[in-house]
Amino acid sequence: MQRRRFAALAAPLALGLGLAAPVSPVAAQEKVAAVSPAGTYELDAAHSGVGFKVRHLFTKVPGRFSTFSGAIQFDPAKPAATRVTVEIDAASINTDNAKRDGHLKSPDFFDVEKFPKITFKSTAVKLVDATRATMTGDLTMRGVTKPVTLDVELLGQGPNGRGGMVAGFAATGKLNRTDYGVAWNRALEGGGSLLGDDVELTFSIEAVKPGPEAAAK
Repeated sequence: MQRRRFAALAAPLALGLGLAAPVSPVAAQEKVAAVSPAGTYELDAAHSGVGFKVRHLFTKVPGRFSTFSGAIQFDPAKPAATRVTVEIDAASINTDNAKRDGHLKSPDFFDVEKFPKITFKSTAVKLVDATRATMTGDLTMRGVTKPVTLDVELLGQGPNGRGGMVAGFAATGKLNRTDYGVAWNRALEGGGSLLGDDVELTFSIEAVKPGPEAAAK
């Protein structure tokens, strides 16, 4: 029952991040306008995560970025005009191995001194169902901008107990690192390469719209 209540409340921010509203666009927009105000929803980095996996030999090694920020600009009257922006500090990469992290920050990979930021800006949304959609956006890394598509799922939305609203999302996607100039690799004696080119992306996002008092401050 609680899951259904969240789904019913979720329309506004769901549309904002590319999540599907009910089948009827008119009914969806009326429900959106009724349950949530327009405004800016900020990513809560303390309760969010930006991660990835890359093949090393025969396993997939996980990593994450510790420092990032983002915002969702949403107007319930114009859900298609919603914009999502995310900025990641490339130097905050963490794979739980200091030597490897140092190599990843070097010109062989992210070249963080020359390209300190990784950014994402949404460009389009394709609805799937009441809680899922695909979101396309421009990802810029190492000075190269390419489109990526994310599969997004709404996990729930409601009051945060402090006069604001909070919503949770999970998103996954994939990119080819060589498209962004991250091409370092090493050939193996038996054939193949040390690293895979495909990078699996994972996002766990909590977004918050502050209440009137917090917003005023």
